[in-house]
Amino acid sequence: TKSFSMAKPILFSLSFFLLSVFYTSLAAPPASESFYTDFLNCLKQNNTDPSISDIVFPQSNPSFSTVLQNYIRNARFNTSSTSKPLIIVTPKQPSHVQSTVICAKKTNIQVKIRSGGHDYEGISYISNQPPFIILDMFNLKTINVDIKNEVAYVQAGATLGELYYGIYQKSKVHGFPAGVGPTVGVGGHISGGGYGTMLRKYGLSVDNIIDAEIVDVKGRLLNRKSMGEDLFWAIGGGGGASFGVVLSYTVKLVSVPETVTVFRIEKTLDQNATDLVVQWQQVAPTIDNRLFMRLLLQPITSKTVKGTKTIRASVVALFLGGAEELVGILGKEFPLLGLKKEDCLEMSWINSVIWYNSAEEFKSGAKPESLLDRNLNSASFGKRKSDYVQKAIPKDALELIWKKMIELGKVGFVFNPYGGKMAEIPADATPFPHRAGNLFKVQFSVNWKDPEPSATSEYLNQAKSLYSFMEPYVSKNPRSAFLNYRDLDIGINSFGKNSYEEGKVYGAKFFNNNFDRLVKIKTAVDPDNFFRNE
Repeated sequence: TKSFSMAKPILFSLSFFLLSVFYTSLAAPPASESFYTDFLNCLKQNNTDPSISDIVFPQSNPSFSTVLQNYIRNARFNTSSTSKPLIIVTPKQPSHVQSTVICAKKTNIQVKIRSGGHDYEGISYISNQPPFIILDMFNLKTINVDIKNEVAYVQAGATLGELYYGIYQKSKVHGFPAGVGPTVGVGGHISGGGYGTMLRKYGLSVDNIIDAEIVDVKGRLLNRKSMGEDLFWAIGGGGGASFGVVLSYTVKLVSVPETVTVFRIEKTLDQNATDLVVQWQQVAPTIDNRLFMRLLLQPITSKTVKGTKTIRASVVALFLGGAEELVGILGKEFPLLGLKKEDCLEMSWINSVIWYNSAEEFKSGAKPESLLDRNLNSASFGKRKSDYVQKAIPKDALELIWKKMIELGKVGFVFNPYGGKMAEIPADATPFPHRAGNLFKVQFSVNWKDPEPSATSEYLNQAKSLYSFMEPYVSKNPRSAFLNYRDLDIGINSFGKNSYEEGKVYGAKFFNNNFDRLVKIKTAVDPDNFFRNE
């Protein structure tokens, strides 16, 4: 699936690990059918739509499995033993969401909110404290693009690909700085501080939102003005699903040139990859902010020395400008890359979105319409973790890291350079705090196809092992992490009497000094901790 290839580590689901100090105990697990009847009756009492029963799928409905699996994006959570919701509610209008929240609160059932299903730990559609229901937002996908005012209204269940296509239909010189994966849902991506290839020029998605709509725990539909600046701040990077159900964002469009340039350069250890990575660390975070150079590092079988493994370093880049200018800049600043004009592809911004997501699809002639394909029920197995690097990793340490990666066998890295606009925005402007002082973000990435539990266990352990090996080289006190690279290894909440302390373990990693402000807002808007996740 698109969310689990090395070049596409962007993800987001609406969910987020809850921080609240308060906890309401769940009622005894209701039987699926009687719960369905009671819930449907409640919906009918709280909504005037005569067809409201059509949006509710109980486990006995023949379509239940299809609806559930369509937006499962990680096969680790698509097994017979994975926890299943009692019902799935698929709202088609805002009032359906309001009624669902009112009835879930009344029946005391946990709600999981899924926009695109790309949560790396599946917590938008599974629960470690069942029973639960899923509020599945995929029908709420309206997009209105207003080029005159350079804004777009986009509902939470739309995908990034649909947003990009909607902008492209109206303008060839506008874009939006969000993720690479076109099937990622807007709601989770933006609410968790999602980013993409233009972050050094324009910052994160959340640095470019001007309004939002949310259904709160009382079932009220609120916009920025009626929710207030605190809650609006919180859902701009603090994870939407802790605070309510985000229905939409209004975003500022950004300018893109008519022609942009992309390239991919690969080198292995015998081709000087180590020196390349040393130089990349100096250049990628400081160079012209129109240039984003992602670095992928993977253990592969050597083509030169039979029967051995090496490390392949791939620089995958987008430049908001032409190839000639780019070759000139990199010849001066990044000579070890050796970029030539023939390595570059010039294209429109919308085509660069297709290329960055899949160069193979681009080569085979994929058109912008391909961004509308939601690629349903196509999950592979994967695990992601994250780190931040604040001091360049020296050459001798890189050589130790390569050795460890080769020894483990499969886990790779994605290094995403910061600097530029990211270093200019204050750490408390949004809940996302990882700004000035961070050279790059690290994603630990491993994908596999073998469905055996032993394979899953092996690759999860490889990821943990590499994560612990990296400790000397990454941020400290806290060892920071990125919310949208969801990773339950760094802490979960059982929502007992120590929930604040438990929450602070991972909350400080995700939000640094913004954690306590999020807790205060959470406590004010959802004091009983109705909206919660692991």
